[in-house]
Amino acid sequence: MILIIQCIILCMVFTLLIIPRLYKDPIKYIMSYPSAIRKRVEGLPQYKSSMHNEKKRHISMKIVAAFLIVIVLSLVAYFSGAKSFLSACFHVFILFFTVNIYDMLILDIGLFCHSKKLRIPGTEDMDKEYRNPWFHVIGAIKGTAIGAVVALVSGGITHIISLL
Repeated sequence: MILIIQCIILCMVFTLLIIPRLYKDPIKYIMSYPSAIRKRVEGLPQYKSSMHNEKKRHISMKIVAAFLIVIVLSLVAYFSGAKSFLSACFHVFILFFTVNIYDMLILDIGLFCHSKKLRIPGTEDMDKEYRNPWFHVIGAIKGTAIGAVVALVSGGITHIISLL
């Protein structure tokens, strides 16, 4: 039961971290948009200077987020009683996978594909690209692979912590 509650809380936290900022300034998340939309935005004069900065920021944010996610999920698993490598790895993978699937189904396909407010000015005519769910499905598959790595590292960290 605690795992289900943790999954729900993590989905809520993820939503609160992403959605307000996405609606405020969608260009900040341009690296998470489909490639055809990114290419169009790169060609628009009003975004030329900000695109380079967003690429750098995106990479650095992903690295920082990866470290934070590993640490936070390791601690969540440990304090949930998953102290062996296997139990912590499984616990973390379920947490990560749940948020990943929630992101794909609810935020990406449910919200992103259909919200006109998330359309970047100059790309409003790209309805087909915005509504394409396969971009998000492929992203979720990649996310699952990343989740497996995060789970393995978190399982190792949790196991080491339990030995101390």
